Amino acid sequence: MCGIVGLFLKDKSLEPRLGEMLTEMLVTMTDRGPDSAGIAIYRNGDDSQAKMVVQSDNADSDFEKIGDDLSEALGTSVKAERNDTHAVLYMPKDKLAEAREALREIRPDVRVMSAGETMEIYKEVGLPKDVAARFEVEKMGGSHGIGHTRMATESAVTTMGAHPFSTGMDQCLVHNGSLSNHNRLRRQLRREGINIESENDTEVGAAYVTWKMQTGSTLGEALESTIDDIDGFFNFVVGTKDGFGVVRDPIACKPAVMAETDQYVAFASEYRAFVDLPGIEDARVWEPEPATVYFWNH
Repeated sequence: MCGIVGLFLKDKSLEPRLGEMLTEMLVTMTDRGPDSAGIAIYRNGDDSQAKMVVQSDNADSDFEKIGDDLSEALGTSVKAERNDTHAVLYMPKDKLAEAREALREIRPDVRVMSAGETMEIYKEVGLPKDVAARFEVEKMGGSHGIGHTRMATESAVTTMGAHPFSTGMDQCLVHNGSLSNHNRLRRQLRREGINIESENDTEVGAAYVTWKMQTGSTLGEALESTIDDIDGFFNFVVGTKDGFGVVRDPIACKPAVMAETDQYVAFASEYRAFVDLPGIEDARVWEPEPATVYFWNH
């Protein structure tokens, strides 16, 4: 099954409430997938630096001096802010690739969740309300975000198997459905130099969108390409630094609904995720068409 939510804010006055509203939407979708959950939040961008979100099952030991050790390895200042099993590492943008390599040496058990100027991904095994509470997502503001609660069907219940998946700077994707040609695409994308960490088919979808955008496609064009190049059935919701996009496969057998007002655009697997959004009674509500791309940009 799985449940997806997304919220793109047009009204800046709502930005302090992004985490709160997105969490409420995701918790409503709990019975669509109770084994793991995650949220990507876009917030606090800074052109002068980047942030990398990492996770460890041994956070007490792995995060104790991670900032200092990375600073020494990279020859530049790295600030670390721990959040439960995750930590946000702040560093110059041109050091991100080097930081990934350094982490493999100095912290081999640490896993990268996301990297970019604005995006932070927090995900773990557990119910959405528990995952959101442990990272205090409700207190996070931001411009837009997406979330997912998972029912594992094609891979194990693990942190790395949870959504969202990020395979590019400030890019992430969540998915409801099943892809049939993901093994072939995974091999192809790895040959193209795209980093894929898990055997989850959804990460292949994320990697495909990253590859298309790296080779010159816009977000809208990348999503349009999924319709021809990715086999299976899917709802994809994608976040970028300044955008938010949705596409369904041509059959559109997985449920999806959208709502738009002057203040926001919202996506969910079911309408009930919208009921507490401000002004929802006046929203334009519709079911996205099959094989049709929808996207918004700040």
